[in-house]
Amino acid sequence: MKKHIDKLHKIAHQRSRKIIGLMSGTSLDGLDIAVCNVEGSGTDTALTLEKFTTVPYDEDFRNEIRKVFAKREIDFQQLCLLNPYIGIRHGQMILDCLENWNIPMTNIDLIASHGQTVFHAPKKQHKLTGFPNATLQIGDGDHIAVKTNIITLSDFRQKHIAAGGEGAPLAVYGDYFLFSKKGENRILLNMGGIANFTFLPANQDAEVVFTTDTGPGNTLLDAYTRRFFHKPYDKDGEIAASGKVNAVLLEELKSLSFFKLPYPKTTGPEVFNFNYVESAIQKSKLTSLTRQDIIATLTALSADTISDAIRNVMDTGEAFTIYASGGGAHNAVLMARIRENLSATVKLIDELGISGDAKEAVLFAVLANEAIAGTDSFFGEKDGVPGVSMGKISFPG
Repeated sequence: MKKHIDKLHKIAHQRSRKIIGLMSGTSLDGLDIAVCNVEGSGTDTALTLEKFTTVPYDEDFRNEIRKVFAKREIDFQQLCLLNPYIGIRHGQMILDCLENWNIPMTNIDLIASHGQTVFHAPKKQHKLTGFPNATLQIGDGDHIAVKTNIITLSDFRQKHIAAGGEGAPLAVYGDYFLFSKKGENRILLNMGGIANFTFLPANQDAEVVFTTDTGPGNTLLDAYTRRFFHKPYDKDGEIAASGKVNAVLLEELKSLSFFKLPYPKTTGPEVFNFNYVESAIQKSKLTSLTRQDIIATLTALSADTISDAIRNVMDTGEAFTIYASGGGAHNAVLMARIRENLSATVKLIDELGISGDAKEAVLFAVLANEAIAGTDSFFGEKDGVPGVSMGKISFPG
């Protein structure tokens, strides 16, 4: 054990650290693997993305996860087995990538693993008296560390909850350290399965930094595209563009109580799923809608609820620039409606020097760097952004 502690102490005091960030989102499309060189910490963090890829999951792997994903009633043995299984699979994916990139394992200081979210249950959602916010990510960090022989940090969201947060969105920390710019109000909008954004004020005051989930990003679009068109997602928004937004269904979808909750808030596929959409269709008496119209309406739902959340947070008349990332940033119809709704400048976060597809994996590398080499970061006395170090440390042996 002492040799690992000594090694960690050495890593903490290096001028730079080579950290692999991992992200597996609710879309279950694959594992994002980002090799990052990180110098400094906090607002002095300087990061270079050296390698990035998404290793796609095969359908059998996705189906095993779907057996427990966002479900209140599951086979508990399946959950128990998946925790080490996903860790081992992720570890092997890392080894394969390092071999393909001709990067020796010994060149990597740390792995930062988000894990696979299987259930998210903030108090605002479960409403059970006496129980705290909760979330669960599986893909055990010890198995990744042993498989790769690299010190691994994982399970970041639990400390966030223990300190009073909801376990999400965690992007706010890396967003502030990497992308804050004096003189420009920035909104960093991530549209993964669930959409969220971070507001970075032009004065760079950490106490004004704000983050929240807004509702669905791609989760409903992907689910219905798979069901109707047997494709993993609506590429470039082509299906949405061929349909027509149904105003009646859209309003019914927007009537969900989640959208009336105060900000900040978090959510997941436990709320935004087939039952939610099918119930809205039945209530609207629109059972003859075309498949294209449903996809178009769900795209409008994501765009409108993102726009509503941003309008709610920003001061009237205050200029800001949106930098978009995640799968939704590639959806031309979704992006166009957000631009129209907000009359704002909307760019891709790639313009800030980090690939939008790699951003979430990169941000977990930043969290690992803070845990090992950072100092306290104060984000003000406000809901949702506790200033804590996150990540549990797993040694290789």
